[in-house]
Order: sequence, then structure tokens, then C-alpha cells
Amino acid sequence: MGSPEVLVLGEALIDIVETEDAVTEHVGGSPANVAVGVARLGVPVRLATRLGRDDRGERIAAHVRDAGAVVADGSWTTTPTDTARARIRPDGSAEYAFAVAGLVPPAPRDGAALVHSGSIALFLDPGGETCLAALESARGHAIVTVDPNIRPALVGTRETAHARLARAAAAADLVKLSDEDAAWLWPDADMATVLETIAGLGASAVVITLGGDGAVGRAADGEVVEVAGVPVTVADTIGAGDSFMASLIATLVERGVPAVGDALADAMRIAARAAAVTVSRPGADPPTRAELED
Repeated sequence: MGSPEVLVLGEALIDIVETEDAVTEHVGGSPANVAVGVARLGVPVRLATRLGRDDRGERIAAHVRDAGAVVADGSWTTTPTDTARARIRPDGSAEYAFAVAGLVPPAPRDGAALVHSGSIALFLDPGGETCLAALESARGHAIVTVDPNIRPALVGTRETAHARLARAAAAADLVKLSDEDAAWLWPDADMATVLETIAGLGASAVVITLGGDGAVGRAADGEVVEVAGVPVTVADTIGAGDSFMASLIATLVERGVPAVGDALADAMRIAARAAAVTVSRPGADPPTRAELED
């Protein structure tokens, strides 16, 4: 790969999953998953994150590098690597406990055609302010994308989350969120209202994923488009939204921000295929370019 074209800012962590039978660990964190997904699609990418000088941090870095992405200088710290611990109850539901510092280092956007951020790192200070500043400074110089990927236990009050998202959306060329994000942020609003609300904050294009039902989006010209989900046998849904986001990013780098509905719908269809590949196999395992085209 050449000079990084995409800069991703946000958390990389270890998911610790506890069941009655075993404890397993997996590399996670939405921004890290997005960076891996973008790299697997053949687009140069750099991840600015926070990694401890420990076995978990080294494992994350190896996973990111194996995909072809670069870990940004300054991502290493002397504090432990972030974790998200999920205790699986007998009924299958999960209880989460996060150990996240919320610190993301400033990263130069030299050579970046697109800057992306979201998830815990965007909402949890002190790193949240760093991420917002990076998005705001990139506006007009690079494509800016945002995925709030709301974690209710960490984002504070709904009003606080609204204020943070408003700043991010004002800087964004595209905001992608899930129907679950939308339902938490605006409990009484339908999807059409959420699309218009985020567009009203300043985002050129907005996409809401609907799980297996596909996605709905609003292009820069105001046209609303819908795409169907891709039928597939689901192994699990881990990383589906991150794969969708990674595919959108790759398309934006290659084609630019979709100004009209047809262009946005095409980008969404490609992203839906990427998500379908991911859910067809266990874990956050996004497709390569060859798998997506196949």
C-alpha cells in the first residue's frame, strides 16, 4: 500500500466474553474494525488509537497490521489496553463492563483523503474532543465520515450525546448509524425524521442500517433511497455495521461523496454485501475486495 488515504480515529480494545463454560478474548472496537475492513478492501488506512504496551495491545496491533493497515505513531501508551467485558447470562443476554480510558492521540491527516471517527472515542472525554477537533479541521480538506455507534453506558445523558453528535454531523460529509442508534437518540422519531434531523445538522448524506432489512439513506440532494438486505445464513452479527461503514468509506474514497440518490443507493448496496459476508461467518471478520466482488 502507498501513503495512507484514510485516517480512522477511535478505540481499539479486547472483547472479553465470559460464559458459564469459558472466557474468550477477541480484538474489537468499532473504529479498529472499520480500519481493518477498509484495509481488506485495498484502501490504504491509518488507525490512531490507544494501545498499552502489553500482550493485548500487541495482539491488536498485529491484527490491524495483518489486514494491511498502519497503527499511527503516538498510539502506544504505558497504561493497560482497553477492554470490554461481556458476561453472558443464562438467558443469552449480556451484561457489559468497559475499561476504556477514552484517550486518542492527535494524528496528522497528511495524505488523508478521508477522516473517520465515531463510537466510544467520539463521546468519551478526553479523547472525544481530540476526535471532534480532527473532524472539524478536516472539513473542506478531506471527506469526513462519522458512525456514532452509541454505547448507552458510556455516552452520558441523551442531551450530552445529542450535543456531541451535532458537532460531529456538522463536520461530516456522511453519517452512518444503526436503527438502534437512532432509536436511542430519538426514541419517538421514525427513520425519515432521523434522516432529516441529521441532515439538518449539516451532514451531506445520512445512512441508517436496518439489520437484515437493508438500509435507508438520504443523499446530498435530499433524495431518500432504500436498499434491501442480502439474504444469507447468519453465524452472528458481530462487526456487521463496521463492515458496512468500511465499505462506504472505500466507495467514498474511490467515487467521492454521493450527491444524488442513485449514487448513494449503489454505495449502500455494496456495503450491504460487505455486511452480509461478515455475518455469514463468526466474529468481526470483514471481507476482502475479492470476496466482496465474488
